[in-house]
Amino acid sequence: MTIVDEGGVDDLTMRRLGQALDRNPMAVYRHAMDKHILLDGLVERVISDFVVPRPADHSTDLDWAAALRETAHRFRRAALAHPNIVPTLVTRSLSGPLALRPPGMLRPLEELLDLFTDAGFDQRGALHAARLYTGYLYQHLLHEIQEQVDNPDETDDVLRLGLHRLDVTQFPRLRSLATIIAAYDGATELDEGLSIVIAGLRSQLRTPEPPT
Repeated sequence: MTIVDEGGVDDLTMRRLGQALDRNPMAVYRHAMDKHILLDGLVERVISDFVVPRPADHSTDLDWAAALRETAHRFRRAALAHPNIVPTLVTRSLSGPLALRPPGMLRPLEELLDLFTDAGFDQRGALHAARLYTGYLYQHLLHEIQEQVDNPDETDDVLRLGLHRLDVTQFPRLRSLATIIAAYDGATELDEGLSIVIAGLRSQLRTPEPPT
């Protein structure tokens, strides 16, 4: 993870890892067959912080919306501590057949299904809700790591963000958003988006049958 944090995913090679461990790179292959295995391990390490809080007795009066907010903010902090792995985290944890993904990548989905089922969603609704929630959370993380300052010493927002490189005739609206983009608050925007997602999910909950 240190190698990826410092230089990005492309810097992680068996040779580089062997050097960091002061070992022959061939020795690394006895523990991991290739780089893909290493990346899966790094992704699982970050996803280990994707934990959905649940009461021990699976209480039906669980505040599932609060649980979703707590989970999202905790996972956001953990993921942004290693921004270079975030794009790989998103692609590897959501790609390929479910049954072929490492168990650590599937655990959050199982916990979300448990949460939504106890909240009153039917099976199809719980799966839809879990996909919608993780889709929004992962996309937010991708957007947030891209909200980076290009020239921190500049005082003009257009220059700080590097938006001066954009043709003003082709991207007038984007350039006009410089001040708003410069004031980006990832935690606040995550919460605003969660409010929309949660409101939509509430509308999909099963309506109890009226007493006869």
